[in-house]
Amino acid sequence: MNVRRRLIPAALASALGLGALTACSSDSAASGNTDKFDVVASFYPMAFLAEQIGGDHANVTSLTEPGQEPHDLEISTQQRAQLEEADAALYLKGLQPAVDEAVGQTGIKTKIDAATLTHLEDHGTGGHTHEGEEGHAEEGHSEEEEYGRDPHVWLDPVKYAEIAQGVGKAFEKADPDHAADYKKNTEALVTKLKGLDGDFENGLKTTKSKVFFTNHAAFGYLAERYGLTQEAISGVDPDSEPSGARVRELQQEAKADGVTTVFYETLVSDKTAKTLARDANLKTDVLDPIEGITDKSRGDDYFQVMEANLKALQKALGAK
Repeated sequence: MNVRRRLIPAALASALGLGALTACSSDSAASGNTDKFDVVASFYPMAFLAEQIGGDHANVTSLTEPGQEPHDLEISTQQRAQLEEADAALYLKGLQPAVDEAVGQTGIKTKIDAATLTHLEDHGTGGHTHEGEEGHAEEGHSEEEEYGRDPHVWLDPVKYAEIAQGVGKAFEKADPDHAADYKKNTEALVTKLKGLDGDFENGLKTTKSKVFFTNHAAFGYLAERYGLTQEAISGVDPDSEPSGARVRELQQEAKADGVTTVFYETLVSDKTAKTLARDANLKTDVLDPIEGITDKSRGDDYFQVMEANLKALQKALGAK
């Protein structure tokens, strides 16, 4: 197993006459080290992949706590130490700048950037790709929008499967003793994701409307995959506030496109979504970007919440 060797505890070393362990040792038996393949994931969608692929051989921890909005994450000193002790880091560059910086500064051997395992696109605030669109560095836009790349790829089962395949290969290379199991687990996960893709494709094939309103622009890949149009109240950053002109535009579009529902999510405030819904005489419902699983989530894992999202979209869009 190509996992760094763990040192025996200092007390036992002393008892055996081996001398005290120094704090500067690169193999320090600090909290979090295990005899398994230790993976530190940036947030839930990455941790879910690591758990599904790593199986019994991996010890997976997440830098983002359940219920914490991942875009706002700041890395603590303890978490930096945790990264240094890990065998691999799995993250999605562009979503959490603090994680990008912390991973870049560590000496960890296996750094897996999910953004390199699939193609990221620019979705702006809507549901379509706008190649070569300018103006992303305007005042008030997030760093993600300045780069013009939407990081929410896990909400497209096809792209998530592409990432899973890349993660599986990285695990095989980093821990070759268990490569066969990682390969088997990856294949099983990809099969499930293909099934989920089929559920969405069939479930959204015939609907009265193709337009849905969301709190922030997390569903661009999903919309593009299944022939829908996402219109977001905010941009890619869930904390940004919409302008009055944007709100009026959405009210007009709701009438024109037969929009019935404004979707909000579990980890950020629903105030703006509910205000728009009230003013435009629309319903509200949850469409979960699955950035974390909490007791408010409609399911216990990625697949359950995605199926709940499908049902919510079918209801809002008038699936036949």
